[in-house]
Amino acid sequence: MLSPVTNTLDLERAHTSGVYIKRELEIVRGEGARLWDADGNSYIDCVGGQGAANLGHAHPAVIAAIQRQSTELISCPEIFHNPVRAQYQAALCAAANMPRVFLCNSGAEAVEAAIKFATLATGRSRVISTMRAFHGRTLGALSVTWERAYREPFAPLLMNTTHVPYNNIERLVEVLDDTVAAVIVEPVQGEGGVHPAADGYLHAVQALCRERGALLIVDEVQTGFGRTGSLFAHTQDGVQPDLLCLAKSIAGGLPMGALLIGERVGALQPATHGTTFGGNPLACAAAAAVLEVLTTTDLVERTRERGEAVRARLAANLPASAVREVRGRGLLIGIELRNKVAPVLRALQQRGVLALPAGATVLRLLPPLVISDDDLWTAVEAIEETLSNAV
Repeated sequence: MLSPVTNTLDLERAHTSGVYIKRELEIVRGEGARLWDADGNSYIDCVGGQGAANLGHAHPAVIAAIQRQSTELISCPEIFHNPVRAQYQAALCAAANMPRVFLCNSGAEAVEAAIKFATLATGRSRVISTMRAFHGRTLGALSVTWERAYREPFAPLLMNTTHVPYNNIERLVEVLDDTVAAVIVEPVQGEGGVHPAADGYLHAVQALCRERGALLIVDEVQTGFGRTGSLFAHTQDGVQPDLLCLAKSIAGGLPMGALLIGERVGALQPATHGTTFGGNPLACAAAAAVLEVLTTTDLVERTRERGEAVRARLAANLPASAVREVRGRGLLIGIELRNKVAPVLRALQQRGVLALPAGATVLRLLPPLVISDDDLWTAVEAIEETLSNAV
């Protein structure tokens, strides 16, 4: 029976699961780095689909790929070969300099697969993660996530996980023994407050893993595909993951994930893992279009340059009485406030800028990489004015 409620907000309140904290805003259309609500109001999008819209909304190359593929074949499980999937797998492996890939549907699924494959490859049962880490909400991924509010209602979780301080190699040396299958780490902790890896940290983690027989899992679900000013953030740190988790912007906004698999993982036996929708031709066609744009244009390099300029300006102009620190890489930017971020998010929305939190006191910016200079600096000005008025 159809609901008698016709208002979108009331309809969602009546039937949604209740697990999301929703803003009183009905978004109906997007183009580039702009979003429009049901009343026709335009917003500069610094949420970026929570990192899934690196190429923005309705990117012509992605739309063309989806339209073309949707008329040919949408669903094709991996029990059959498919040329669109095969070509994308080859292109992604070449771009990441890794030989194999498992295609899935989300970042949490990529993390789940990484944990399973590391366990199989090493015969070990423990995983080391970091404090403030976020790797997903499924039970395995939640096991290596740090936030207690996410974890404790579901304890005991699946993995035997030890959390160590991020950017602290000395503590990792103490706990990484011959029971550890893998160390999982983000090049920049996004959900955990936008904390980049310190110089040399990831390289030291990699060296320790290789010395003690553990695998290195790098989680680039949020940092991948140009977000930090390189195609993959770990290359800025000179490391080669054994397992590389990707998702969010991989397919221009369509649900998709991938786990890149290195030589140290060894052979995987058939039927040890699988997925019905992973690697479907529609998502692969969109992902191929995304990868081509990122590797044949100067968008990634411009992301690095513009991110540096934005962070420098914010650090120079924001009042120290309201802001503790500005940090990040590329167009993944965190502004740590001295007070709660929620009122700032509401004030920015009133000014036509949509942004994200990263914890209770960090303002996080994830604008599409295609954002125009005018929109980017308009958003920066709105942030400066909002935080100056909050003093």
